[in-house]
Amino acid sequence: METSQILLNNGLAFLAISTGVMFVVVGGFLIKLIIDMSKLARNVDETTTVVRNELRPTLREVNESLHTLNDFMKSTDKGIDKMRDAMENVFGISSATFSKLKFLSGSLAKGLYKGFSTVVKMFQK
Repeated sequence: METSQILLNNGLAFLAISTGVMFVVVGGFLIKLIIDMSKLARNVDETTTVVRNELRPTLREVNESLHTLNDFMKSTDKGIDKMRDAMENVFGISSATFSKLKFLSGSLAKGLYKGFSTVVKMFQK
């Protein structure tokens, strides 16, 4: 029986040592993973900062362009109104034709403005 007891003790010692070695190996990989994830988080933060700093001037220019486009569309609407009134007075042309042109230019301007303002708001967050 002593031989079986010695063999059992040796087997348990091998199991304990191999388990300890496995814990050390897995722990080493986990520490390496944590270090790599930390570096990745720093790089992502730096990239986000660079992108945000580069996009702000671009978004300002887009916003100014949208305001200019909106002003242009408003002046176009006013011009169409004036032309419609003049045509009605001179030639008696139906105002429905000009109101359709006004609606088209207005809806186009509103759609462009809403689309770009949504993009601007998305990037400003």
